[in-house]
Amino acid sequence: MGNVTAREEKNAGTRAAIAAERRELADLFDSLRPVQWDAPSLCGGWRVREVVAHMSMGFRLSLPATLGELVRAGGSLHRMTDRVARRDAGAHAPAALAAFLRDNAHHPWKPPVGGLPAALGHDVVHGLDVTVALGIGRQVPEERLHPLLGEIRPSGLRFFGADLDGVRLCAEDLDWSYGSGPPVYGRAQHLLLLAYGRRLPAGLLRGEAADRFTRAPDRT
Repeated sequence: MGNVTAREEKNAGTRAAIAAERRELADLFDSLRPVQWDAPSLCGGWRVREVVAHMSMGFRLSLPATLGELVRAGGSLHRMTDRVARRDAGAHAPAALAAFLRDNAHHPWKPPVGGLPAALGHDVVHGLDVTVALGIGRQVPEERLHPLLGEIRPSGLRFFGADLDGVRLCAEDLDWSYGSGPPVYGRAQHLLLLAYGRRLPAGLLRGEAADRFTRAPDRT
């Protein structure tokens, strides 16, 4: 009984964290200027508006609709999510995209694998895809970062195409590290992005291997 109660309490805490993250991000998205909605995010090929549209896809599409989109994409989850994000980013105004998150703060959607921690990671990481790319200094609360950092596994790294071999990620603001090898230093939320296959703007990481995880500057 004790283990069941502890698990239920943990799940309730994760659900509360998800709801808070969605509401806070919706407020932040409401504050963005039009030029920021069309700025590139950390998600390759997606602007901010595609990222925000993607964040609410699970709330807006029923299971049959999602399966239909997957069939139209030839069974490719990547092609399906890309197509839907681009379509919905153009079909909905920014205020509506932000409202989808706020109005569904307590929606029970979860990714196909990973359960509630994966749902929290989905919101946190995509939020960082926007704020880090735009240079907005939002700090994800520590209590939301800790469980995500603790969930980093080789299987997850492979799924997101993250190559952390031969380096040790060392958080400068939390007592946390991962891996072995020459250290790469940065804030915990920035190091979390590396585990999801992201490359970061220059200046956010330190260490001899930092350039390996740094984006080339835009030449526009």
